[in-house]
Amino acid sequence: MTIPSRVFSGVQPTGNLHLGNYLGAIQRFVALQDEHDCLYCVVDLHAITVWQEPAELRHNIREVTAAFLAAGIDPKKHIVFNQSQVAGHSELAWIFNCVARMGWLNRMTQFKEKAGKNRENASVGLFAYPNLMAADILLYRATHVPVGEDQKQHLELSRDIAQKFNNDFAASIAENGFGEMFFPLPEPLIAGPATRVMSLRDGKAKMSKSDPSDLSRINLTDDADTIAQKIRKARTDPDPLPAVSDGLEGRPEAANLAGIYAALAGTDVPGVLAEFGGSQFSDFKKALTDLAVEKLAPINAEMRRYLADPAEIDRILADGADRASVLAEETMGAVKDIIGLIRH
Repeated sequence: MTIPSRVFSGVQPTGNLHLGNYLGAIQRFVALQDEHDCLYCVVDLHAITVWQEPAELRHNIREVTAAFLAAGIDPKKHIVFNQSQVAGHSELAWIFNCVARMGWLNRMTQFKEKAGKNRENASVGLFAYPNLMAADILLYRATHVPVGEDQKQHLELSRDIAQKFNNDFAASIAENGFGEMFFPLPEPLIAGPATRVMSLRDGKAKMSKSDPSDLSRINLTDDADTIAQKIRKARTDPDPLPAVSDGLEGRPEAANLAGIYAALAGTDVPGVLAEFGGSQFSDFKKALTDLAVEKLAPINAEMRRYLADPAEIDRILADGADRASVLAEETMGAVKDIIGLIRH
């Protein structure tokens, strides 16, 4: 049986959506919808692997949805929904808990980073959430997943889980008419030059929602004056911009700002340096501010418009969940037949 080409990806609703989320993920989502059938998910079940304040979580779910829509994702042609409204995510995640091996999860570097020294007090959900991520993708038998470099390990785990399921139940998969494999092995779609946007205060640290300094990131809800202030205060070094990429070596802040400009302008870093090489950062920052405001102000305005009407956001999410559920129920029915469970 042929598996159709399908893209799945998601964003956690943990607040402070920023430029890194936009350039590293959401902008890519918009481009992919012209070539693929896409499902874009607000992965709220992932968010609760650490405690969330309930009212703030609801707001953040709507804010991520508003960002999807404001950036240009079409919820009629594609599916925009939140994870918790489709029960199949949790159901398939449990099945994958029984397929994945403890050793696989123990190798996941993100759990070690997030749990830190407090590993024994981390939630089981935080430890096992790569299995839920695999379920998110494979519930829709997605073939492609846009991911950043920091998520490649989890996508590789999703492939391992899919392969083990296909191997463990090979005979039943064939008996049920699915040929040699039921789940595809999803392929990563790595984004362009700004896959990894760094902090405005430290070019060696990733731009992060959790950084205590708001000056470290440009939030998608920042107005033009705030964007200008943050870029003006962004850390740089005393030398002018180089004319070629080799000149960025050992200059992480310069490389970060050049990469941000390239991603916003739809060009590459060599092109940016060809234009601005020799410029002082005071001049380059003015150009970067103008570009950032030009690109982000319309998104900011649209996000505010959507957030002023939460009922409309909820309606779009409910419609997306209904459409996603049709695909999910088809997959779960087949999975139950394959592994020997009796359907309701």
